[in-house]
Amino acid sequence: MNISFSTLACPGWSWLELLKHAAAFGYGGIEIRMLQGDVDLLRAPEFQNPALPKSKRELADAGLQICGLASSVRFDSPDANQRRAQLHEGRAYLCLAQELGARFVRVFGDTLPPEPATRRLTFGQIAEGLRTLGDDAAQCGVDLLLETHGDFADSRLAESLMRAVDHPQVGILWDTHHPWRFFGESLAETWTRLKPWVRHTHWKDSVKPRMLPHTAATAAAEEQARALMSGHRPADYVLFGEGEFPIGECLRLLEEAGYDGWYSLEWEKAWHPEIADPEIALPPFPRQLRAWSGHAAQA
Repeated sequence: MNISFSTLACPGWSWLELLKHAAAFGYGGIEIRMLQGDVDLLRAPEFQNPALPKSKRELADAGLQICGLASSVRFDSPDANQRRAQLHEGRAYLCLAQELGARFVRVFGDTLPPEPATRRLTFGQIAEGLRTLGDDAAQCGVDLLLETHGDFADSRLAESLMRAVDHPQVGILWDTHHPWRFFGESLAETWTRLKPWVRHTHWKDSVKPRMLPHTAATAAAEEQARALMSGHRPADYVLFGEGEFPIGECLRLLEEAGYDGWYSLEWEKAWHPEIADPEIALPPFPRQLRAWSGHAAQA
């Protein structure tokens, strides 16, 4: 299994801390969303010349891959200038992913307005943006993946968008938790709709609402998340395997279909500072997932 985690889990770690812990915890890959609290990976010192070749050597020496780059690129703005800026940013992310040997760049569909005519217009803008960036992704040999996030955690909407885009380089990052938790979809329902496009998966676990401490730090993190992605929805996350998410069923669906992408733990410590620290949340995931995989195969 290709097992990775998102750096949302460890917003305070340096590059070298990230590599050290990822290797020690048994991961094969890292999904880069932020480095030391900064989500703008295009200005990360580790990914700029002259430091970039050294960072790539350190990554290889640790026996790790960067499976993908998780950008904040989105095309739901009514402002054409903003959408053009998002295209420019998306192209830069694709070039960086190519340089790092990453398989994909994640983007958002995010949210659609309620008024039907404006909703259709925004949907078309998102499809056009993805199709345009898909051409650039093909030139870079990198996939462009829409996450099941925000309104597009509704798999019916995500499927409609994929059919509208109709580009071989554009696919789906299936956050396995979001359609199930936020839209009440069964895993089989989501998988049936999105199977042709799924190339990467996010994993997390949660319970129905419980009274977690809501501190000033929590409110500030949620505000930061919504500024980047208006479709952000908080959940009551728990350590993987301690909640209600049907892990075995999800693994079985993927493995029976021959899925060969990454299984990436997205422990959203950056957006939920009240949850456990990465030193607690990250180490169990690789062995847990392999154990659950074995159970799913025997079921």
